Amino acid sequence: MEQSVKEEGKTIAIIAYITLIGLLIAFFMNNDKKNEFAKFHIGQSLRISILGLANSVLAAFLPASIAIVSTIISLAVLVLWILGLVNAINLKDKPVPVIGTIGG
Repeated sequence: MEQSVKEEGKTIAIIAYITLIGLLIAFFMNNDKKNEFAKFHIGQSLRISILGLANSVLAAFLPASIAIVSTIISLAVLVLWILGLVNAINLKDKPVPVIGTIGG
């Protein structure tokens, strides 16, 4: 991917990692521009968000005695979110570990 494409999509890519509302805003902002770098990071952010939501549902059904599983997954989601955001800031199109290549 060219450096100019990455620089054009940097703002949208960063916005994608700022809450679910930011993800939606980035998606609609990129609808017109169709920037590949922004599209990549919107996909990464979507995967992280889905994992976080699935973890929330899991936490609701887990008994308190094994709730540590949900806590560990929550920490993993936080780490993935930080990695994705840092990659967007540094203009890298590297997938986040474990879930970065799922579905795409």
